[in-house]
Amino acid sequence: MSLRHLPLHDGWTLTADGPVPVELPAGGVPATVPGCVHTDLLAAGLIDDPYLDDNETRLGWIGRTDWTYRTDFDWSEDGHTSTDLCFDGLDTVATVLLNGTEVGSTANQHRSYRFPVRPLLREGTNTLQVRFTAPYTYAEALREKLGDRPGAYAEPYAFIRKMACNFGWDWGPTLVTSGIWRPVALESWTGHRIAAVKVLGDLDDAGVPRLAVTLDVEHDGLAELSGSVAVAGSGAVFTVSQDEHRVSVTLQVPDAEPWWPHSHGEQPLYDVTVRLGEDTWNGRTGFRGVTLDREAFRISVNDEPVFVRGVNWIPDDCFPARLTRQRVSDRLDQALAANVNLIRVWGGGLYESDDFYELCDEKGLLVWQDFPFACAAYPEEQPLYDEVAAEVRENLVRLAPHPSLVLWCGNNENLEGHADWGWQEKLDGRTWGYGYYHELLPALCAETDPTRPYWPGSPYSGSPELPPQDPARGTVHLWDVWNRVDYRHYADTAHRFVAEFGFQGPPAYATLRRAVSGPLAPDAPLVAHHQKAEDGDAKLLRGLGDHLPLPDASSFDDWHWLTQLNQARAVAFGIRHFRSHTPYCMGAIVWQLNDCWPVVSWAAVDGDGRRKPLWYALRQVYADRLMAVRDGALHLVNDAPGTWEGTLRLTRRGLDGTVLAEEEAVVSTAPRDVTRVPLPASVATPGDGTREVLVAELDGLRTLEFYEEDTRLALPPARYDVTVTQGDDPAAGYQVTVTARTLLRDLALFPDRLDPAAEVDDMLITLLPGERAVLHVTGAVLEDPDALGTAPVLRCVNDSAGR
Repeated sequence: MSLRHLPLHDGWTLTADGPVPVELPAGGVPATVPGCVHTDLLAAGLIDDPYLDDNETRLGWIGRTDWTYRTDFDWSEDGHTSTDLCFDGLDTVATVLLNGTEVGSTANQHRSYRFPVRPLLREGTNTLQVRFTAPYTYAEALREKLGDRPGAYAEPYAFIRKMACNFGWDWGPTLVTSGIWRPVALESWTGHRIAAVKVLGDLDDAGVPRLAVTLDVEHDGLAELSGSVAVAGSGAVFTVSQDEHRVSVTLQVPDAEPWWPHSHGEQPLYDVTVRLGEDTWNGRTGFRGVTLDREAFRISVNDEPVFVRGVNWIPDDCFPARLTRQRVSDRLDQALAANVNLIRVWGGGLYESDDFYELCDEKGLLVWQDFPFACAAYPEEQPLYDEVAAEVRENLVRLAPHPSLVLWCGNNENLEGHADWGWQEKLDGRTWGYGYYHELLPALCAETDPTRPYWPGSPYSGSPELPPQDPARGTVHLWDVWNRVDYRHYADTAHRFVAEFGFQGPPAYATLRRAVSGPLAPDAPLVAHHQKAEDGDAKLLRGLGDHLPLPDASSFDDWHWLTQLNQARAVAFGIRHFRSHTPYCMGAIVWQLNDCWPVVSWAAVDGDGRRKPLWYALRQVYADRLMAVRDGALHLVNDAPGTWEGTLRLTRRGLDGTVLAEEEAVVSTAPRDVTRVPLPASVATPGDGTREVLVAELDGLRTLEFYEEDTRLALPPARYDVTVTQGDDPAAGYQVTVTARTLLRDLALFPDRLDPAAEVDDMLITLLPGERAVLHVTGAVLEDPDALGTAPVLRCVNDSAGR
């Protein structure tokens, strides 16, 4: 008899187990499952949207309240002998009761739970309750018992196995959730069931695809069971004896093709079918080999080194049950379109949804997965140690089929914190996580998933005896830039792999306008609430340095434009430097791709999904081919599969476009390589650096390198002609043609200022006199299309020159 699956997502209500500052309906609040308390209260109109204004500050009571979810469901005899109550995810500390009897308790958001309940089921109506203890109550009690631990924030996130950034971060609100955040169902079965399937696809020593399947079986022990595995025209059969509960099968799959990241090849995926009696498991996988050169921190796929063009990923919503597959796909598409080839799932968040990893498989985006530990000393005592072991075992198996997943990483910044942030004195000998990162996690990875490398943490230099931030080994995080020094300091050192670096900028105008009901000014209280970084607003202005003029204190528009532009320039400067050192440096992972709410942050895509200028800069500097000026030479970076060759044209020009000097050279750069071309003196040295620019052109690609910072350039007042045309089909949007009559520095268009739905295909374009740019605006129908050609919608650096 086949397994019966009965979802239990209907008819839920939510009640508070104690006094709360809002008036709840007598029968409880209608609750959505999957969901959480915040979204249920919001849907019922009992709280204001926590993402708007400073509403967040009035909602701290939710995370300090106990809550009960309840539903009634009908059940009738189904002929099976066993029935389990299955929760894919509970957030976090819960007691589960069926018809008044406790069936189990939970204390970990990062794992699933299954409780046998058949003897408790009744014909007809049954009552299911999930009682949540306030996260703060649990975490603070455990902190009191085990002793405090140092961390980046004065919150108890290290004492509960829950998404750490729920407790607030320097880009996120403090919204401490409870709820049934993933699906719940009853599963009935007879005789046996497939309890878990681990699928590992890799390549053998000869490069032939190979599948290893491990099957966990729950059965009554009354009979031997027969099963099979099938994939891509290959298959194997197996038996499970009466006293066996685990079986492993390995088979060659010669008809399968290797899976590659999108920057290196195709992404063939293959259906896998596992049968055991009448029970069937269906999944999908791909085949690739992954290796890590530990000193160089060089990731290779199928024996080919990959320069990582990466972005860090945070939870895309503080309430992850709201994330649809389409929204995740859209966000990953934004990464893909910016020429990103790796997503690092950061350790202060979650093991992401199945949708996330399936989409990365399909799109060819590599995944670096942090285990959920970040920016704190984590106690290793019980009950936390066993919870960590359980969640890790489960997620190693759950994520094993995904070829996109290429690295397990123990934590984010905890090794550095212990070494460099003064934790050791505060710990006074108490545990802090060493046993997790150097013992438990590597042992579980080696046992369960030997096909992927494990790295103890980031930053990390490859040995506990070495300083974590050694630029010559392993990974580094570069936060002196942004926090303390000018972004030109990215060029001080050649690093092996930069796993975090970034610079802040405000979100899109339409995003900030939606989130803030009051005046838009950098120092307005409601705008300031959407800046969570310590001293963030001052760092934004200090970061302008001598690169860009300080905006007038009364001009929000100039502040918004210049700080967004400076974010884009700072990150692009770093990436050009890192990539020019290929293959000594083999990766850069920008902090960060996305935001979880509307906020001034390091993200390239803001909390409403709008692309900031940084996103357009990433698309340029993460392109397969890049020209970077460094140390008196032009570096031709070719991360493409074919040779890059042609005639390189170097010109030194006046800002009026006049050619002052010209050089040509025939060049050739091999695939996945860098060529250094020394700059001839005639173009390397300007006559007047304030009035000249170096232009490099090769094979349709052009790079402009100014000899001076913009605050010292003699930029002329911007003069240009603009025409706006609209296609016959409104969906075609608008074509904005800008013809430069003077040099225009970093031309940008912000159509969301006219309609929140509008977006533009390109920006940050520098035009020489007489040149033309054609920009396409889609997503909206505008009342006054000509406004696309006026400030503050159309901007360039010349607008602010001379201030």
